[in-house]
Amino acid sequence: MKYSRIIAGTMTWGKWGKQHSTTEMISLMNHCLENNITTFDHADIYGDYTNEEDFGKAFKKSAIKREDIQLISKCGIQFNVKERKNRVKHYQYDKDYIISSVERSLKMLQTDHLDMLLLHRPSPLMNPSEIAEAIDKLKDDGKIRQFGVSNFTPSQIQLIEKEIQVEANQVEFSLSSNTVMNDGTLDDCIAFDRLAMSWSPLGNYFRQESKANARIKKVLAAFTKKYDATEDQLLLAWILKHPSNIHPVVGTATPKRLKMAMDAVSIDMDVQDWFILLEANEGHEVA
Repeated sequence: MKYSRIIAGTMTWGKWGKQHSTTEMISLMNHCLENNITTFDHADIYGDYTNEEDFGKAFKKSAIKREDIQLISKCGIQFNVKERKNRVKHYQYDKDYIISSVERSLKMLQTDHLDMLLLHRPSPLMNPSEIAEAIDKLKDDGKIRQFGVSNFTPSQIQLIEKEIQVEANQVEFSLSSNTVMNDGTLDDCIAFDRLAMSWSPLGNYFRQESKANARIKKVLAAFTKKYDATEDQLLLAWILKHPSNIHPVVGTATPKRLKMAMDAVSIDMDVQDWFILLEANEGHEVA
């Protein structure tokens, strides 16, 4: 299964962000395709369980062919919101719930299958056998093509793989949040050929002021000229350099920034420059 190297994260397209109209969503979807971004990342919870439906309406009205895009969605997080009668935020991974959640996503997205289903976050109550039963049925019924996880550690993946293969892991990874680079998570993706995806790939660089970000800004001031690229493109190029072949999930709903993100794929960052940025974030040279 082929996914675009830059994945369009839809979390901010609707209620939780830009609140795009159907027409605006169609335009944004077409803009993505024009820039070779063919994969769209969803979760049942986005927009308080409304994003998938909004996207589905736009997809239905568009002239986009289903075979030209890939749809990823997630399940498992239960919010305490008016759309659900939950008494507490929790995770739910029983067989019936996984299947019903996927069936709801298919209905909302107005499609007959997901290219990839992810378990959104690990739960202490996960039962590998029950999860495997749900995934096997969903695959047998043609409702999902591939199965993966999100925010799982290697040991948590090993637990699931007692019963069923895990084909992907979507984790937080950026220059400013790079723990998965050192705790075995990305190593696991390489060793077992899992699709590695990163959410929040720009980290906190544009969201907060810190000593680390001040050091990074100083380095980027020189690198933007060297590479003829913007700061956000260089931050993407930094994680794209990792041998796990990471696929950044870019959360912007702005057309210009989506194109800039795709253009970052062509930047081959020099190894020493990569470590200069790492050193700027960490505040010290590597051991």
